[in-house]
Amino acid sequence: MHTPCYLGLDIGTTGIKAVLFDENGRTCGTGLAEYTLETPAPDIVELDAEQYWRSTLDAISQALRQSGIAPRDIRAAGVTGQAETLIMVDASGKPLRKAIVWLDNWAGNEAKRIERKFTSSALFHLSGQTEMLPCWPASKILWFRENEPQLFAKTAKYLMVEDYIFHKLTGRYATCRGLMPSSLYYDIRTKQYDCAMLDFLGIRAEQLPDLLDPGEQIGPCRKNDSPIPPGTPVAAAPIDHVCGNLGSTCAEKGIISETTGCTLALCAAFPSLLYDEQRRISTYLGSTPDTFVLLPWAPTAGMLLKHFRDEFAQGMSFRDFDEAAARVAPGSEGLILLPHCAGAVSPVCNPEARGVACGITLAHKRAHWARAIMESVAYLLRDNVEVLRGLGAEIREIRSLGGASKSPLWLQIKADVLNLPVTVTECGEATALGAAILGAAACGDFPSPEAAAEKMVRTALRIEPGGNVPRYAECFAEYQKLNTLLMPTFGGKS
Repeated sequence: MHTPCYLGLDIGTTGIKAVLFDENGRTCGTGLAEYTLETPAPDIVELDAEQYWRSTLDAISQALRQSGIAPRDIRAAGVTGQAETLIMVDASGKPLRKAIVWLDNWAGNEAKRIERKFTSSALFHLSGQTEMLPCWPASKILWFRENEPQLFAKTAKYLMVEDYIFHKLTGRYATCRGLMPSSLYYDIRTKQYDCAMLDFLGIRAEQLPDLLDPGEQIGPCRKNDSPIPPGTPVAAAPIDHVCGNLGSTCAEKGIISETTGCTLALCAAFPSLLYDEQRRISTYLGSTPDTFVLLPWAPTAGMLLKHFRDEFAQGMSFRDFDEAAARVAPGSEGLILLPHCAGAVSPVCNPEARGVACGITLAHKRAHWARAIMESVAYLLRDNVEVLRGLGAEIREIRSLGGASKSPLWLQIKADVLNLPVTVTECGEATALGAAILGAAACGDFPSPEAAAEKMVRTALRIEPGGNVPRYAECFAEYQKLNTLLMPTFGGKS
């Protein structure tokens, strides 16, 4: 018996996940292939580019074995994941050097040169990105040109990781526009590469992949090393957070997604181009053509709880943390944390910001710290929700994704701090599901991604705000007071 299914590939920072879904969005099989990034010097983060392909093959094979589904039953595939990791290939498609991972910050001087040339305001309106950073591909290409000129001269194509996988699967050099805003050489207003930036970097548009909208077919799979049969359609997909938004049906009005994984990220969809002119939040492209999202994020969230567990509570599980923290009153008996342990991005950008604990007493035990960490992330979440509302987002429900969505206590804290319902979808792999949904629409099995999402996404849990809303309103005010007081002082600024 044939079981038609759709493959979603999610290319993460430290691993690739492959998930097979049936036509109702139920998970049939999952595979995860991890890799270790190389950091040969401070600010340099690389990976053997071909490792991405080997891990892709491994993850797909795992998913097929777990599902018991025959490869011939894969109707379509979609590929999403990280942005900004850059791969340079020669005319035959072979990588010329190791991939420069998005975390790499070696191109700081080049980022400053680009900003001096174009001005921060022009770059913001070109890309939607609030800052000119060394991790953006434009900075990396300029560094590559000046530090590895022989390889620069041999480069035929500049690709993101997803583009490299697209080429390995289909033989075509193509990308999704939804991966491009933070490249800093794509104009979100014109939907095309920016000629002035390309000239400054010393590259040509022909050295970049074809631009496609989310859900467009990149092409059929060719015969390759993967188990995906030749002829299987492969769909373009935007960055992971936007795919997660689609995979949890948050593209509809009034619902935004929040993902508490290692980091915190919110995704609010808008039907037309919108900038936060105060440059607190970046603009990205949405999951359907000519739509946009505002995407505030923070570098640390769930990793704070993991760090605390690993360093100060070895032997405790996250469930243990939940049970212990649930016995502590809201507000953690006056213990307030600022969760900026790796800097702050949204709604206030300060790379020098650091974590703070305020109100510590001898009465505070391990359970208080666990709850205070959860509360600090909820306060940061509300800070960003308030900014989104100020920019016109209608928010009546939060859809929670990521590892923290498995914590009933954390979900309730968020609902109480936000005074909004928090919902969780049945599928725990919303990002991969979003990519699979785009594949399902691209192969013609559904008339649109929205129609596919309507059938393939279901809500499993709804948490309503409870009796702690008034107490958390007081706690959030204290958090804001502390944050406002200390944020300008980080980095020795005052």
